[in-house]
Amino acid sequence: MDIVLFPQHWSAILCICIMIGALLIAYLKKLSITYTLIITNIVIFIITLFFEKEVIAGLGFSSLYLTPEYFPQLYTLFTSMFIHGGFAHIFGNMFVFFFIGAALEERISAKNFLIIYLLTGIVGSLTHSLLNLNPPTLLIGASGAIFGVMGALAYAFPRDEVLMPVGIGIMFLTKIKVIYAVIFFAAIETLVVWLGVKDTTAHFAHLGGLLGGFILAAILIKKVKKSETGSFQTTYYDPNAPYKKDKINFSNLKELASTSELKEMLKKIENETVPQVRDVWLEYFFEKAGCPKCKNNLNHYDNRIWCERCGFKTNY
Repeated sequence: MDIVLFPQHWSAILCICIMIGALLIAYLKKLSITYTLIITNIVIFIITLFFEKEVIAGLGFSSLYLTPEYFPQLYTLFTSMFIHGGFAHIFGNMFVFFFIGAALEERISAKNFLIIYLLTGIVGSLTHSLLNLNPPTLLIGASGAIFGVMGALAYAFPRDEVLMPVGIGIMFLTKIKVIYAVIFFAAIETLVVWLGVKDTTAHFAHLGGLLGGFILAAILIKKVKKSETGSFQTTYYDPNAPYKKDKINFSNLKELASTSELKEMLKKIENETVPQVRDVWLEYFFEKAGCPKCKNNLNHYDNRIWCERCGFKTNY
């Protein structure tokens, strides 16, 4: 048996260099992995517009590559995540990823986020390929990895609200709790698979990535239990995240603590010694607190707090 390694066109080799180089630079320079992945996918899509046959044929993954004869092509499990077959394909994937990727990455380390993204993308491709051995079609796209990020977010932060395109036929943007969004998309994918709908979408890759993200999050994101009046509440933290030396201005947060529950919570935040746990309690505090002027929900980012309804602003 001869082992086969397919030669690559220079455009495909250039794409591989861009993939690896962009991720290395983002990780070493502590740049946003989410935005780096989006930009990288767009750049590679532009290259694909000029060299579509060479890039897709060279970097797409096929179940044929799982055989001993063609196993040198297994690197396409990685490269296929960056290849898209049309404008609608890449726009749909990157549009969803823009909202859920940043929501997860800002809560866990870049290392864990990248592990979840890459491994669930691979798991999604393998799931689809193992269940669709004939014919050995090429698999491309980041859908498996994006569903993996969604699954991880649902495991770690199910009550978080994110902007998501939701709907059947006509999609519309709405703020929805992560767990409800995951149930919605998982139900659609399961129904499509159960009905045996024949289309060009790798539905098994979506389900495989979703389950893989849920399992990986359970492994990588540790739990801390806080006792409160005899009961236990589970919160999550990332043990690999760097220690945050920034100080919190609690005087500005006190005006948000309008109830005894919020005042007690603020005391816990102020006395918390584990920065990751403190951040989780802060998230919960902002979720419960309302604008001191109009009682609307508050937005917060980078030690800034603001209300979109009345314009209230402060720092912490």
